[in-house]
Amino acid sequence: MSVSDQKKKQIVQAAIAEFQDKGFAGASMDRISERAQVSKRTVYNHFESKDVLFKAISQCLADQVNSALELQYDPALPIRDALVRLGWAEGELLTNPCFMSLARMVMGETIRDPELAADMNSRMTKLVVFTQFVERAIREGKLTAEDPGVAASQFLGLIKARAFFPNIHAGRVPERQEIGKIIEESVDMFLARYGVVDAEAAI
Repeated sequence: MSVSDQKKKQIVQAAIAEFQDKGFAGASMDRISERAQVSKRTVYNHFESKDVLFKAISQCLADQVNSALELQYDPALPIRDALVRLGWAEGELLTNPCFMSLARMVMGETIRDPELAADMNSRMTKLVVFTQFVERAIREGKLTAEDPGVAASQFLGLIKARAFFPNIHAGRVPERQEIGKIIEESVDMFLARYGVVDAEAAI
C-alpha cells in the first residue's frame, strides 16, 4: 500500500469514528484530521468536503454488500443447500466487524436523511440478486411463489430480523455459530412456505 493510500485509509477510518460519535451534522473535518493523525490539507487533498467523504464511506458499504453477493446459482445443489449458501452471502457480512461498524454509522444517517437512504438503496443489488435466485429456482421447479420479489424480500427479512437489526442497535458483531443457526432456521421456514413438495416422497 502506498503512503497516499495508507493516509486515505486512516482518514476513512477516522471519519467513520467521527460520524459514529457526532453524526454527520456534528462531525468536523478538523477532528477527522486529528483522529487520522494527518494534516487538514491531506484530508482535503483526498476528500474535498465532508459530503464527499461521507459518500465515499457509503459507497464502500455498498461495494462490500454487492461484492459479497457475487455468487453463481448452482443448479446441481439441492434447494436447501443453495438457500443456505445464499443466506451465508448475507451472513458473512454480518460477522464482519468492519461491515457492521460501517453499516451502523451509515444507517444512523439514512434514518435522518430520506434522500441518502434512497441513494444507498439504488446502489445496492442485494434484493435483485435474491430475487433472481428465487426466479431461477421457480423455473427449475424447486420453489413456488406468485411474486419472486416478495419471496426474496421475506427470505432476506427472516435473516436480518434476528441477525442484523438487534445487533446493529446493540453495537455488537454476532458469532458465526449464531448466524449459522439463524440462516438454517430461516431457510427451513422459507421452504415451509415456498418449497415444492416431492409427490413421490410424500407417498
